[in-house]
Amino acid sequence: MWTPVAKLSELENGRLVVKRPEHRKPILLLYTGEEVFALEDICTHDDGPLHEGDVEDGQIVCPRHGARFDLKTGRQTLPAPRPVKVFPARLEGDTILLDL
Repeated sequence: MWTPVAKLSELENGRLVVKRPEHRKPILLLYTGEEVFALEDICTHDDGPLHEGDVEDGQIVCPRHGARFDLKTGRQTLPAPRPVKVFPARLEGDTILLDL
């Protein structure tokens, strides 16, 4: 079920952290200018805030210790022990929808 979570106009520099009561972890929304991505905003290595990291080559880099997470799959590199959850996302006009 597709759920509206934000407006594209709410993103700052292509990013927005959404806190949804039905999910324990906040969700990071990223807009690359072409595509919207949604993934958990917490690094699985030490709970670092992924929204503060850089996006490089389709991955977000945790600002604390450099673990990388694929924007499409959530797959990780060390030192993160496990992937982050990703959510299917789409854009309808100015509305960002997630399949939660």
